[in-house]
Amino acid sequence: MRIGRTLGTVTLSQAHPSVRGGVLRLVVPLGKDDLDVGDGLAEPLIAWDDLGAGDGQLVAFSEGGEAAQPFRPESKPIDAFIAAILDQIDLGPTIKKPPVSSD
Repeated sequence: MRIGRTLGTVTLSQAHPSVRGGVLRLVVPLGKDDLDVGDGLAEPLIAWDDLGAGDGQLVAFSEGGEAAQPFRPESKPIDAFIAAILDQIDLGPTIKKPPVSSD
């Protein structure tokens, strides 16, 4: 599971019947450094959303073979889905390493 930020909605002219009831969202994955800044530099991906995430929201998403697992035995042609909408993320205090001596 990864954390990302929603950028917008993907609209299809014809959707597969099994994805009705959800929305395809454009999500940019965020790394630890991106969480402080809020902007991800990774390539965006498309994730299926039936939770109702809005534009700019932080979400937790799953990719790959695990993405289709919650929908068994009904199969959905998806490679990523939004599993949670995140209200906030507490990274806690940053642990600083002591400087390395040059001796």
